[in-house]
Amino acid sequence: MSAQIKSVVESLLQPYLDENGFELVDVEYVKEGSNWFLRVYVDKEGGIDIDDCGHISEFLSERLDEKDPIPTAYFLEVSSPGAERPLKKVQDYYKAVGEHVFVTTYEPVDGLKEFEGRLVSFDEETVGIEIGKKKHAIPFNKVAGARLAIVF
Repeated sequence: MSAQIKSVVESLLQPYLDENGFELVDVEYVKEGSNWFLRVYVDKEGGIDIDDCGHISEFLSERLDEKDPIPTAYFLEVSSPGAERPLKKVQDYYKAVGEHVFVTTYEPVDGLKEFEGRLVSFDEETVGIEIGKKKHAIPFNKVAGARLAIVF
């Protein structure tokens, strides 16, 4: 059900986002406690603001009311993915080369399951991360999750 709703939301929203210069980062439909949440994460060059989120929310809310693809009551949230934005799509990894990232793996690679360092390369088979002076080549199919990371 969740994947189906995500797909419907993406198809309703993508044309509007493309037309207005936004990027769809992720869609989540999750239950927390007794409530359902439809969360849409959107970004654009230079970042998005509260007005952008409001316009996107209004547009999507109207389309969802017309289509009515979600049978239960839910809360719609539209927001930025934040400074520690997740890397979900292949394009996200390419754009993040040179950035500081945090990556987790399904199984140990070089004896580790967590890597935080600079993303130095990506080729859809291997994620190259430099931690200090040591480089790690992580098979892309072993990546459980990845996000940008803030350096303090």
